[in-house]
Amino acid sequence: MTTTRALGSHGPTVFPLALGCMGMSGVYGPSDEAESIATIHAALEAGITLLDTGDFYGTGHNEMLIGRALKGRRDQALLSVKFGALRGPDGSWLGLDARPVAVKNAVAYSLTRLGVDHIDIYRPARLDPAVPIEHTIAAVAELIKAGYVRAIGLSEVGPDTIRRAHAVHPIADLQIEYSLISRGPEAEIFPLLRELGIGVTAYGVLSRGLLSGSKTTAPGDFRARLPRFSGDNGAQNRRLVETLQALATERGVKPVQLAIAWVLAKGDTIVPVVGARTRAQLADSLAALEVRLTPEELTRIEAAMPAAAGSRYDEHQMRALDSERGAAKR
Repeated sequence: MTTTRALGSHGPTVFPLALGCMGMSGVYGPSDEAESIATIHAALEAGITLLDTGDFYGTGHNEMLIGRALKGRRDQALLSVKFGALRGPDGSWLGLDARPVAVKNAVAYSLTRLGVDHIDIYRPARLDPAVPIEHTIAAVAELIKAGYVRAIGLSEVGPDTIRRAHAVHPIADLQIEYSLISRGPEAEIFPLLRELGIGVTAYGVLSRGLLSGSKTTAPGDFRARLPRFSGDNGAQNRRLVETLQALATERGVKPVQLAIAWVLAKGDTIVPVVGARTRAQLADSLAALEVRLTPEELTRIEAAMPAAAGSRYDEHQMRALDSERGAAKR
């Protein structure tokens, strides 16, 4: 498999996998900081270049963690940072703020927490319905001119927003959930990205651990509130996990590796973001790079793995996702 992938026509060239660091800041329950830093170091040593975070992950904890991990190693990493989500001191969600003045304020704090002089890809975490996307993108473009940002990304937005943003400034990549059991972007979003020369950083490639059989019993694990993990949906989706396990066993690999290899095989401008919190999980993910799937195998896997039961977020969040407006829900 190729050793690098380009994030579209306007973004950086990166390793075929990116490391998503959100889970290192309590979102899936308690995490070990020393192991988190060791995992980041192991990722960099293995060749991974892109680290993905958000300034609201752990209300700043994640950026500070990455900052500690990158001391003396900044030149090995590219940083992708999401901004705009507002959090309360109790961890509650307070909405979005993507006004130009808020964008510039947010980047100032991120640069300090990360301990760096620039961010490689900066992106609004979600579309702020109160602020035209043109205004937000223009503000990030000013940060590029000033040297604080290198490229602009988007996250969970649909075709109209993508076109409008790209008309203001070239977009490097769209970050969006994409996996064997969440294939909605294939219908309208991915064809547009190819047309415009925009790459993809695909998160949720294991459907937040669903495809790896991960349990949601840890204190503070937000997945316990997601529709796919509980009740009848959870039972139905566990059968999908069993199907994936059987397919992986037949292939001589782990389910995690088959799921990641499938995403890698769906396009050479797609970079899976793997949310490894430990070095062992990272090693499993990296092994997916050795799995080559033929077109016939892809067809067979897709036929055996229908869409997950339940939406990927709760009803309120699904209504707020610009990427889901008018899109095929698979």
